[in-house]
Amino acid sequence: MSFDKLGLSQNIIQTVKQSGFKKPFPIQEQAIPAILSGKDVIGIAKTGSGKTFCFVAPVLNKLQNQKNVTRNRNISVLVLVPTRELAIQIDEVFRDFTVNLKREVRTMAVYGGVSINPQMKGLFGVEVLIATPGRLLDLLEQNALSISQVEHLIVDEADKMFQLGFEEEMNKLIALLPKRKQVSLFSATLNDKVDDMKRRLSIDPVIIEIKSEEANIEQIEQIAYHVKAEAKGPFLRYLIKTNQWQQVLVFVSSQRTADNLVEKLNKNKIKAIAIHGKKSQGIRQENLDDFKQREARVLVATDLIGRGIHIDSLPVVVNFELPRSPLDYVHRIGRTGRVHETGHAVTLLTDEDMHHFGVIQKKMKKTVEIKSTDDVNLHGF
Repeated sequence: MSFDKLGLSQNIIQTVKQSGFKKPFPIQEQAIPAILSGKDVIGIAKTGSGKTFCFVAPVLNKLQNQKNVTRNRNISVLVLVPTRELAIQIDEVFRDFTVNLKREVRTMAVYGGVSINPQMKGLFGVEVLIATPGRLLDLLEQNALSISQVEHLIVDEADKMFQLGFEEEMNKLIALLPKRKQVSLFSATLNDKVDDMKRRLSIDPVIIEIKSEEANIEQIEQIAYHVKAEAKGPFLRYLIKTNQWQQVLVFVSSQRTADNLVEKLNKNKIKAIAIHGKKSQGIRQENLDDFKQREARVLVATDLIGRGIHIDSLPVVVNFELPRSPLDYVHRIGRTGRVHETGHAVTLLTDEDMHHFGVIQKKMKKTVEIKSTDDVNLHGF
């Protein structure tokens, strides 16, 4: 199927072609026509499968055809996301696809960690708002905008938005939204949360699930190493130096571990930076940009912040610590091996990790080779 058959206007198609996209991903083939027809949608597909375009394209397609638009502080389209990085990324996609529209459509991303005043001033005339829940509630308390007339609610990374401390904020926002609205939820994983989301949002959506996690995993070369807890740091440095890795995303479980790991890597002349919740927005964005431009060799991230990291052709992902959920493991390694490219995922396991890693392998229906490191000489690392 081509983009021309999805029901999008030639204005959108023109930008698609200018961007170099040849044909839509499976999730786009099903979700875009459904959203264009006004249906509520729950879209479940792997990381890197084009979910963002699933809602960007139909939203802009509809908005460009609206006439006599009144400029005010009433938001028409609200996109809720868990992280600042993801908000910025989605706003950039919206802006990229407004170039050839019939009329100007203003979009804006709002998030915490930066001054609220410029955001308050910039909201006038915004039609599409991409927001993290906490900052959106702050802006609503300041009467900087209204969401009472939202026509389309979009929740990206929906599995994370209804847990990990967002539940209370989401409940407050849902109560402020109009009952009649179109709803689109997108995520890499949902499973048992689908029924709960349908109930809380009072929707009967079209559920589109692209079951391709296994295919995604197949193009990722996985390997695990059994190491002593005290040797994890030196062994990571050994891997980076001996394999001459130039761009490595390392996942850890806590902000403290991230900072400690970065300090040790830099002391050993491996340029490393971290992004996590305690970093300011400016620092996080700067560090992410440095990593994308390969000015830093290693980026250390926690799971929630890692959801906002999208890097084309990322060669290596390392699980320095295992995530709690097997689905989070799949999501982590899915940062590599994107868009039909082979990726490499490396996991470091201590004795305490072995049972949990067995559960992870069983859930993803794939056996990962576990190598011993007893004979590896870590002297000097």
